[in-house]
Amino acid sequence: MLLELKHVSQSYNSRTVLRNLSFALDAGEIGCLLGPSGCGKTTVLRAIAGFEPITNGEIILNGQQVSSPGFTMPAEKRRIGMVFQDYALFPHLNVTANVGFGLHGQPRTQRNKRVDELLHTVGLEGSGLAYPHELSGGQQQRVALARALAPCPNLLLMDEPFSNLDVDLRERLSLEVRDILKQQGTTAIVVTHDQHEAFAMGDVIGVMQNGEIQQWDKAYNLYHVPANRFVADFVGQGVFLPGKVLNTNQVEIELGLLYCEIPGNRTLAERKGIKCKNTTVEVLLRPDDIVHDDASPLLALVEHKAFRGADILYTLRLPSGNRVLSLVPSHHVHAIGEQIGIRLEVDHVITFPVDS
Repeated sequence: MLLELKHVSQSYNSRTVLRNLSFALDAGEIGCLLGPSGCGKTTVLRAIAGFEPITNGEIILNGQQVSSPGFTMPAEKRRIGMVFQDYALFPHLNVTANVGFGLHGQPRTQRNKRVDELLHTVGLEGSGLAYPHELSGGQQQRVALARALAPCPNLLLMDEPFSNLDVDLRERLSLEVRDILKQQGTTAIVVTHDQHEAFAMGDVIGVMQNGEIQQWDKAYNLYHVPANRFVADFVGQGVFLPGKVLNTNQVEIELGLLYCEIPGNRTLAERKGIKCKNTTVEVLLRPDDIVHDDASPLLALVEHKAFRGADILYTLRLPSGNRVLSLVPSHHVHAIGEQIGIRLEVDHVITFPVDS
């Protein structure tokens, strides 16, 4: 285990920012902290880096305790690289000098070899003499990444690294940076509020709310087996419909019967208080759970549609007045106010008690 946070809390005066936060990363893993603004993501990064003391728990890096109440190992002794939202490049230094900044003290030949290797890795060969203002935003972010990787840090921390870039470049660069980190064998933590970015980069993702990790898991499980209502709402899209547990294998909603091992699974269901027949629950339906089917007798009214290129996201009103979302291939074009046939195709039944 390269990094462990054990029951970490952090407070400013009387305000608690982090509460009993625990997670771990193996060497070479990429973790993402995902959550809304103000949930404590950046504070976690600062605590790991050694910029913030903690008031409870401990942080262990490479088997060594680096933070505990009353003790904070200096940041410069932790061998941690940082990539910031604003790149933080030195404007008076060219690309080569920026990347090699953390390699002072090494022989010039060795330093130049490492810089050339990293410029090749990040796709900036031939740009060593350029200055930051001569580069695009994406190129500047690559230089910042190369500079952070140059000293071979134990851990790389990235704070909203792509938020200043346009959407297309952000999505492409996040995949490219993941490939670079994997190629270098670098352990990293990325802070982001963008779930697509987290899904693209993270081996494991922690969804945060109010200074706590609500679920630390793989993207697939966050989407299909959310631990609570907040995670279900925050990750992906969907709506909740009222349902009734008929038995350990069936839940009834207005669109029909859903079949499962108890809603979700037995352990999860029992922890959520879903134990018995006739329990009232809320059932989460994702857009891919509602399939457009012209032959279906079950009809819904098109209230809104959002064209997404390959797909159209329809908002559909059911006869009861409840609404669901349906993701439909874009060649199925329907007008607002039109009735269309739908059917259920639910592989993962996600339920919560009505008071959750």
